[in-house]
Amino acid sequence: MGKHVVIGAGSIGTNVARRLAERGQSVRIVTRSGSGPEHGLIDRVAADASDPSRLTELSRGAEVIYHCANPPSYTMWERLLPPLQEAAIAAARANDAVLALTGSLYAYGPQPGGRMNEHTPMAAVGRKGRLRRRMWEQTLAAGIRTVEVRGADYIGKDANGIYSLLIEPALKKGRAAWFPGHLDMPHTFTFNGDMAQALVTLASEERAWGRPWHVPSPPAVTIRELARRYAVAAGRPPVRLIQMPRFVMRTAGLIVPIAREMAEMDYQWYAPFHMDATETAGTFGLTATDLDTAVRDEVS
Repeated sequence: MGKHVVIGAGSIGTNVARRLAERGQSVRIVTRSGSGPEHGLIDRVAADASDPSRLTELSRGAEVIYHCANPPSYTMWERLLPPLQEAAIAAARANDAVLALTGSLYAYGPQPGGRMNEHTPMAAVGRKGRLRRRMWEQTLAAGIRTVEVRGADYIGKDANGIYSLLIEPALKKGRAAWFPGHLDMPHTFTFNGDMAQALVTLASEERAWGRPWHVPSPPAVTIRELARRYAVAAGRPPVRLIQMPRFVMRTAGLIVPIAREMAEMDYQWYAPFHMDATETAGTFGLTATDLDTAVRDEVS
């Protein structure tokens, strides 16, 4: 029975661990608090995954290390992400394990027409995008077997995204939701269950190693349409949406750090944002979960 190590117990790490356990694979999930899903084949360990020695020790005999950890706030990225990446690389090298990375689209930066496929150049100009690019290039240069699976903004149970932060509170309180972006621009959303499935599949595929792949995702929809589907799934009246002027977040960013970090990425929400995963789907036979199914999963 192969052993797999999962770093992080957010919605992606939890989904990865569950999928592996359901296949009869033994899993060790590493978090600072020792949290994670309960299952007879899942060993939950409390440890600092950014400690290379400790993570290497916990990964003895592992076939794959899944790096699914992500700091809860953009303001923590520069401080916390590089040590996690370095420890994951060290553990994979020491144990001859495949390192499967949970990636994003940030490294691409703004693209013409907002379209990105697996071969789009990494041209980010913002700090977080440049950081993502550096970490992927560092991993490739490490000489280990690795793959980065990139998805768009997550939807699905415990995704901690637009629904939980904006739509759900408005639905429950019967009030308007203010959104820091254009309400009628198409945007790709990725079901977190599909991200987990892609990570598990591509980590075991030698054809996938050494490059990034995109998660097959439903066709892009507008925020207005997504909010309507959430309301239908919740059995509630539609939420009234108010588009926040773009200057508001940028002005607030002069004083508030998290507003500044969000404003840096606002190009994703004021122009079309399309992620193409045609190559991934065609190569590995992966398909996207239907949007309404993903929405119901999150609302339930």
